[in-house]
Amino acid sequence: MAADVIDGKSFASRIRESVACYVAELVSSIGVTPGLAVVLVGDDPASQVYVRSKGQQTVAAGMNSFEHRLPATTSQNELLGLIEQLNADASVHGILVQLPLPKGIDESAVINAISPAKDVDGFHISNAGMLSTGQKAMVPCTPLGCLMMLRQRYGDLSGLNAVVIGRSNIVGKPMAQLLLRESCTVTVAHSRTTNLQQLLSDADIVVAAVGKPLFVSGDWLKPGATVIDVGINRIESAEGGTRLVGDVDFDSASAKAGAITPVPGGVGPMTIACLLANTVTACYRAHSLPEPLELSV
Repeated sequence: MAADVIDGKSFASRIRESVACYVAELVSSIGVTPGLAVVLVGDDPASQVYVRSKGQQTVAAGMNSFEHRLPATTSQNELLGLIEQLNADASVHGILVQLPLPKGIDESAVINAISPAKDVDGFHISNAGMLSTGQKAMVPCTPLGCLMMLRQRYGDLSGLNAVVIGRSNIVGKPMAQLLLRESCTVTVAHSRTTNLQQLLSDADIVVAAVGKPLFVSGDWLKPGATVIDVGINRIESAEGGTRLVGDVDFDSASAKAGAITPVPGGVGPMTIACLLANTVTACYRAHSLPEPLELSV
């Protein structure tokens, strides 16, 4: 039996609808409109597309969008000065600096200059530390979206075996921390893992974020497993040109898994939706209001 295909587009649409409702509630109850500031340094084409999409979806949800487009010649001190201004701006509840940054700018220094309360990407070292110790934190958007889809699939994740393939600070590590908080038994695999196929054969949940196209084969999976494919890779198409694929071989995996996210249309749409959710959460916290539980973890 073919796996259920988890529709990330539809799920993300529902999140955005919820975000819009909470934005309207904030405006009507306390007269505050959540604001998201996005900073783009340089002219990377992919980054420009992402920033444009984020701005459009922010406005569509009823929030204020503040875009700061800086030339590639911007110095680190100039960028840090802008972040300092945004930290002090009460109309800005979330700050996102689009990565990658031009050479010569220390990404860690920039990320950690953002106020942890406004760090809607969840990359600040304070948020990473609070997440790992089970405290309230801003959660990185992609792992947050993955967990939301898993919760919808299972309800209670307690006791399930999960394998996270990838150990990046952006996806792999925070994903593992979130699954541990859900009382899963978690294994983090990576480039030096020697028994990956054996690990996956007993995994109820597989989160693939390794950055290798079609890396996970369906015959490695436990029958009925849920597969969350975070990978976005462009490869040559048999018909000519290129196509997007994930880290999982969708065709073989969908014949073995119980549920699987497609690429595109799976995790990707959830990431921006969760960015909007984090911005709303940050606004609620800034005004000491009980935050919407459906938008956070």
